[in-house]
Amino acid sequence: MSAMDEPAEQSSEHGIRVDVETSFVPEQSDPAKPRYVFSYTITIRNEGAAPARLLTRHWIITDANGNVQEVRGDGVVGEQPYLKPGQGFRYSSGVGIETPVGVMQGSYQMVADDGRHFDAPIAPFRLAIPGVLH
Repeated sequence: MSAMDEPAEQSSEHGIRVDVETSFVPEQSDPAKPRYVFSYTITIRNEGAAPARLLTRHWIITDANGNVQEVRGDGVVGEQPYLKPGQGFRYSSGVGIETPVGVMQGSYQMVADDGRHFDAPIAPFRLAIPGVLH
């Protein structure tokens, strides 16, 4: 039993598009702790004219109590995908927060073939257990 949120999408001026789908993971969650676990699937597409590599990620995760977690790291799921124009990369990961509702946003730090570094923004997307929001 999982609920899909509305997909969020964002395109940077360099043509990197990020689409997000989320779902609640009840079997890993424990409201008594409190711990609510959500999975998210990200699709990164290069809709620009130049190839680029994803170097690092930066996430800002905020729960309904205003607690903020920041996560920085190399690549995604152990990879630094290289995307030629028209190519995409899809991966899934997860996050735990202390409330049944939260928000994630962030950016991927990219480098184009010409050496230019740029950020591909990830628009805020909601984490919510089914039925908690109308």
